Amino acid sequence: MVDPRYIRMFHAVVRAGSYAGAARELGYSQPAVSQQMRALERAVGTPLFTRAGRSLRLTAAGEVLARHAGSALRDLAAAQNQITAIRQLRTGHIRICAFPSASATIVPAVAARIARHHPDLRIQLVEAEPPDSVETLRRGECDVALAFTYPGAAEELDDGDLLGVAVLDDPVVVVLPSGHRLAERRSVELADLAGERWIAGCTRCRDHFVQECRAVGFEPDIAFTTDDNLAVQGLVAAGVGIALMPGLVLSFLRHPEVTSRRVRRLDDRRVSAYVLRDHHRIPATALMLETFRQVGTATRR
Repeated sequence: MVDPRYIRMFHAVVRAGSYAGAARELGYSQPAVSQQMRALERAVGTPLFTRAGRSLRLTAAGEVLARHAGSALRDLAAAQNQITAIRQLRTGHIRICAFPSASATIVPAVAARIARHHPDLRIQLVEAEPPDSVETLRRGECDVALAFTYPGAAEELDDGDLLGVAVLDDPVVVVLPSGHRLAERRSVELADLAGERWIAGCTRCRDHFVQECRAVGFEPDIAFTTDDNLAVQGLVAAGVGIALMPGLVLSFLRHPEVTSRRVRRLDDRRVSAYVLRDHHRIPATALMLETFRQVGTATRR
């Protein structure tokens, strides 16, 4: 690999026609120019100049290098300019993988902040539930992954290769038909719901739900399963059963014939943003992680 500094010096010598002329143009001493040209010839393994009196002439190898030196330097300058733009966040592309309720709530708030301060950054959003979102990150198919964990389950996502920041704690509430016997209460105990029929969601959420029910002494009667939050609320409104649902979902999607109540002593789920630990120094990735943290802080106020 030839040092680009030698190529710049060579290009200046060719333009000036002499070492002395290149030295004047670049602000070097003539011996320094001669030394670098000898180093370049050693690097390419063949002479690049011959002398004819006081003039320099290019050898065949020198003519080849002269034909390519200008475009090589222009390409290097263009690459440096683009890298500088990326470093200064004047351009770039960020890929986010998020679960659906975060895509509809947290991600728009983050995107709005990015657009205000770095309008030329481009964002691509793909959706996946955890832990698939984190595996998408590990495969290099996204730059930032949003995922939720339940208390005591964070280790299932992070094997030490990730850097994460907590964004917010999302309360899990019970969704009831408007006329339900417990709808008049401000909050309920999970044990109060032992005799109900239930509508359950994704496998991971359902497993946690079943564990919570068993912890207070009952096995839930799961009558219907679906990952569709709109369908869940429709089923609740129709009286098919009741359901647990994250507050994030209810913040943007609520059936007019259902109501929600906090469940006392039921832990919130923790929503976090993750990047690969080795990538957190990449400017756009670091910016995105910090912006998720800021959005979470603003949400908690």
